[in-house]
Amino acid sequence: MSTLHQLARRVERLEALDAVAKPVAARVRRLLRHRTVRNLLSGTNLGHPLHPMLTDVPIGAWSMAALLDTVGGRTLAPAADLLVATGAVAAVPTAASGLNDWSDTLGAEARVGFVHAAANSTALCLYLASLVARLRGRRGAGRVLGLAGLSVAGAGAYLGGHLGYVRGVNVNRTAWHNPPSEWTPVLPAAELADRQARRVETQGTAVLLYRVDERIHALDAVCSHAGGPLEKGNFDDVCVTCPWHGSTFRLADGHIERGPASSPQPVYETRVADGQIQIRATG
Repeated sequence: MSTLHQLARRVERLEALDAVAKPVAARVRRLLRHRTVRNLLSGTNLGHPLHPMLTDVPIGAWSMAALLDTVGGRTLAPAADLLVATGAVAAVPTAASGLNDWSDTLGAEARVGFVHAAANSTALCLYLASLVARLRGRRGAGRVLGLAGLSVAGAGAYLGGHLGYVRGVNVNRTAWHNPPSEWTPVLPAAELADRQARRVETQGTAVLLYRVDERIHALDAVCSHAGGPLEKGNFDDVCVTCPWHGSTFRLADGHIERGPASSPQPVYETRVADGQIQIRATG
């Protein structure tokens, strides 16, 4: 196991961070609870999380600023300054989307995310100080502060990668499910009452069944956002709301009405044949 990976694992076990991280996360959730804000910062309308895409801008701008500071000379100094400023401005929506995603995490993920956010905030402060120094003509100090900021941002980026690729934060929880492609019986029709939710298993995939009058809806039972059990959620005749983080999906087509989910919920075709509810993958 690499040294960096070991350090990340140690951060996962730092339970002392919970005393600060939990109230901060609760505060963030309250601030971002409005549906429009939640959907925007979650990337609900993109089809995948917004935060990873936004991180490319500050990291890219600051990396290129460091390159120009190193080899660009006085001629390219204004371009380096512009890149530093661009990265600082872009860091604001990047941080907002990251806080939105982090506020739904618990335990080890929340601890790593807290340190990730702290590192990125420190990097932003260093770059703001670098920008001030540059504007005042102190280019040497500006370059040193910029390089320090890039180093701290690199540490934050590593922890961000750990969250996504090791801990699986914000990975679509239905991506590897394999629903049947042919009509497959999953439950006797008489066992599903009107406005009743049932969870059934077929081919290793959990399926949510919900009857509204004569129509039977079938969706993947595992919330695409964080794996919450949709059969335990809140239902109306149109939508189901996950009990964990409030992601709301339309029963008819899996469309997301409210984040933090960004991947639509898989839905399946249904029919009743020989007294059995049968399902198959759409398309």
